[in-house]
Amino acid sequence: MDSSSHKFYPVDGFDSRELLETYFSNKQEMGFLDDTMKFPMECLHRAFKEGHIKGDLLIDISIGSFIHHLYIASGFFKQILVLKCSEQCIMELNRWINTRTGAFDWSHMMTYMKYLEGNSDLCQDKDITLKTAITKIMKCDIDKENLTDPEVLPPADCVISAWMLDAISKDQDDYIKNLRNFIKLLKPEGYLILVGCLNATYGMVGQDKIHMCKYDENFVRKVFTSEGFIIDHCAVHKGTSVSDLIDYDAILFITAHREC
Repeated sequence: MDSSSHKFYPVDGFDSRELLETYFSNKQEMGFLDDTMKFPMECLHRAFKEGHIKGDLLIDISIGSFIHHLYIASGFFKQILVLKCSEQCIMELNRWINTRTGAFDWSHMMTYMKYLEGNSDLCQDKDITLKTAITKIMKCDIDKENLTDPEVLPPADCVISAWMLDAISKDQDDYIKNLRNFIKLLKPEGYLILVGCLNATYGMVGQDKIHMCKYDENFVRKVFTSEGFIIDHCAVHKGTSVSDLIDYDAILFITAHREC
């Protein structure tokens, strides 16, 4: 890790609500909207509309408790299974699913969904559709070869991981190890969708400086290829926000499938 002062998410955790408010909210001072929400959702919308990525089961293993990236995916899978490293993230997500007081407000992403779909009527039930599609939220342990040990999950048609590898990997070797564990969740012909930050070393969540694994686009491409994946689409969105909160250069989006 780059600095002993950085906290390591799998060990130290962070305030999941603070993460949402800082990087995913609709606050006027929140400057990450294009990078963390609009760009990934545009890429996901394009990927799913092509019609190749669909099936019975989608597994999401993303950092924190954000769900906006799953609004689009929920229309293409019968069920979504969500894996989280933190009990606090699970509690935050359950608050939203059960429409409890204080649940995070995702209405700004519903508005953006209407823009992407070009049909406001189509989006009216997206919230219900997604909540119904998420059939299970589980705690996972990244230190175990079977992330959900002792339970063995059915293989997924697709795995989505947004910023999780950045936060749980100490270095690039660790990144490869963790990616291989994520790949084990897939069917042989399954699709892997990855969202991450390029050349980041840290991200602030409240007063906590969280370690992030530094890598570039070329590294990820080489890893995917070496693990037997064909990259269907790779997009890089240069960071639009200059902030002391996080030091990434760009957001990376990749969809890939394995060779059978």
